[in-house]
Amino acid sequence: MYETPNSGNLNSVEDCPKNDNFKYQLYSIVFSIVFVVGLIMNIAAMYIFTCTLKLRNETTTYMMNLVVSDLLFVLTLPLRVFYFIRQDWPFGGLLCKISVSLFYTNMYGSILFLTCISVDRFLAIVYPLRSRELRTKRNAKIVCAAVWVLVLSGSIPTGFLLDSTTSQSNSTVKFCFENFSSKQWKAHLSKVVIFIETVGFLIPLLLNVICSAMVLQTLRRPHSVARGGRVNKTKILHMIVVHLLIFCFCFIPYNVNLVFYSLVRTKILGGCAAESVVRTIYPISLCIAVSNCCFDPVVYYFTSETIQNSIRRKSQFDRAYSAKFSEALQSETSSSLSFNLRSFKNKLFPNESSV
Repeated sequence: MYETPNSGNLNSVEDCPKNDNFKYQLYSIVFSIVFVVGLIMNIAAMYIFTCTLKLRNETTTYMMNLVVSDLLFVLTLPLRVFYFIRQDWPFGGLLCKISVSLFYTNMYGSILFLTCISVDRFLAIVYPLRSRELRTKRNAKIVCAAVWVLVLSGSIPTGFLLDSTTSQSNSTVKFCFENFSSKQWKAHLSKVVIFIETVGFLIPLLLNVICSAMVLQTLRRPHSVARGGRVNKTKILHMIVVHLLIFCFCFIPYNVNLVFYSLVRTKILGGCAAESVVRTIYPISLCIAVSNCCFDPVVYYFTSETIQNSIRRKSQFDRAYSAKFSEALQSETSSSLSFNLRSFKNKLFPNESSV
């Protein structure tokens, strides 16, 4: 849940000291950095995909959709930064609901699109011949459409179920992303957590681990990757390591802590020590999860050999074109100079020319 309990919330576990006031300053700093870095890197990635990249395959289709998901979320971050600085939401209930929905869309859309990339690489390496008919741009577009439908069908209802709340001490102060009551947690949020943790995290995590393990097992076999030999295996190994590191670093801390957080908020897990640990870890894990917008372009670079080859091919073409142009210009200049010299000589020695 994109929800951080307010220190004055009386609906949480009573009589426990609140130790998460640091979260507002942390969110303001981290979200500002993520906005700047994520916006620049994802706009650059979008430019490469739409303008520079000439050859596109199913992998780049998944990555383009991942860029769109990241950009949608990044563009809402200034509203969050403004809220966390002021600790008041002045933009109305509708924008609050949309912002919450886009958080879920980005988080679990990123997880599912990264999983699609992992499964696609698994099919290409482990079953290269049998998966040819399956791994097409048309099928990739169908899978992406299904991911969007699944993510939006879960994120939009969740965002619109959660109303912005009012401070108990000041009725003019509006909360967003936080201060949900225990009643809301028991009625809606606990069920949402079970669904998103199963469909949006556990199943994709298992798929990523299984696909990566089988790819590594395939690479251990002799002559498993004929083209490129040892160099190609090294690239694939780098791709898998980077992919898993980003996936685990960004999403495991938040989703594991989310389970314990929901247990505390529904009072299934009691005790001030448990609440204190969960309240402290939650903002940190949330900031790490949001940073996936900055790390996804790293996946693009290591995953898509097509992108690297396209950029390399373009630079080689530019160098070859420049060399040929210079050579042609030099040849043309030399021919022109030779012609002018002959004409000048003919004018000076017409008799010699006739001979």
